[in-house]
Amino acid sequence: MTTRFTAPVVLPCDERCSVLRDAVVDVGADGRIAYVGPAAHAAAEPDTTRPLSGILLPGLINAHAHTAMTVLRGLGGDERPLMRWLTEVIWPAEGMLQAADAGAGVLAGCLEMLRAGVTTSVEMYFYTDAVIESVLAAGSRAVVTPGIIAVPGWDRLGTWQQMLDDISVRIDADGLRFGPGERIELGYGPHAAYTLPAEALAAAAAAAQHRGALLQTHVAESVGEDAELRAEHGSVPLLLERLGVLRAGARVLAAHAVHLSDADIAVLARHGAGVAHCPGSNAKLASGVARLLDLHAAGVPVGLGTDGPASHDDLDLWTDVRLAAQLARLRAGDAAALTAAQALLLATRDGAAALGRDDLGTLRAGAWADLVHVGVDGPAFPGGLDVPDGRLLSNLVWGGGARSVGDVWVAAEQVIERGVPTRADPERADAALRAAVGRVAV
Repeated sequence: MTTRFTAPVVLPCDERCSVLRDAVVDVGADGRIAYVGPAAHAAAEPDTTRPLSGILLPGLINAHAHTAMTVLRGLGGDERPLMRWLTEVIWPAEGMLQAADAGAGVLAGCLEMLRAGVTTSVEMYFYTDAVIESVLAAGSRAVVTPGIIAVPGWDRLGTWQQMLDDISVRIDADGLRFGPGERIELGYGPHAAYTLPAEALAAAAAAAQHRGALLQTHVAESVGEDAELRAEHGSVPLLLERLGVLRAGARVLAAHAVHLSDADIAVLARHGAGVAHCPGSNAKLASGVARLLDLHAAGVPVGLGTDGPASHDDLDLWTDVRLAAQLARLRAGDAAALTAAQALLLATRDGAAALGRDDLGTLRAGAWADLVHVGVDGPAFPGGLDVPDGRLLSNLVWGGGARSVGDVWVAAEQVIERGVPTRADPERADAALRAAVGRVAV
């Protein structure tokens, strides 16, 4: 069976951020896109047609998340910087979490993201089975990079060597990608240079590179952490380069990457590493503002992440789309420094590039049919669709966002219909989340 989606406006999120009027998206039985463009040029008539109003665009990509931490949302108040927040509040609370609690957090968080049009998240957490089960239950897609860490309290889950070996065994048994529509991709999540010995970072890199897997790690997130590592190693990127984590052909995602020198940016660019920019979390914890425009200028692929919902408190990636653009404009003193089109690409095409994926974040032949239908009947689109392309994109990014999302498909399977999840009961998911919260002392 082939299905044709029709819409007055299709945003393929190609390199130019084209706006296609009265276009179609043909999807094959395998859940992948077969054609995008004018109906007159489509290869054949589809078996079924799904007419839509408004705008059709690819699913957004949350390039850095700890969605299980939905259970910990709001802990610590607003008065602690990153390291105090972690050591005084979050790590002790996480010590009480069990696998079922993490699963409840992931399920509720995935449903929250899907309702906002976020179809893919890059997850770093523990309790891998529970994370995967909840992603699949929600019907979303995730790149799961199980955490590898060596700090007091986390040894209850094993040594860093055991955490690393568990990931390798999983990939060797199941492959890098599996599940319906290849919804799950496995990778490696060595937490950070300040929570692991150098040998752990090197070993994780070797394992990931041997298997062609993504390695995700926190890089230069806060001033204190960065200053200490910079004094000892030159900088985190220089340390990662010296250890062989950064090298040509390796798939590396640097989460946050706030405190980077020109030389650090050049290192990331030289080795093709991606960056997950998390403006909301970094702003709330006063960690700093990443050099987005400089990273762009150097050719470093940059996606957007919410970080954990305990630090950001919101899994709506559209808020980070807007904040990233606003902060970039402020840093540059230029209202045209980052356009609405460029901001949209950060959450779609560019996010996929930061992961080393070309089958997500865009509507093109061969990509997965992760689709988002946005309605334009609300006040965010006062002129409807009958406006110039630039204004339409501006309305979507600055005024529309999550509140305008109506329907969502992952690998051509509808997982949100008129704002309601189709695969999991949101009331039961919320009840499980509240039960998990009740087991954690606050």
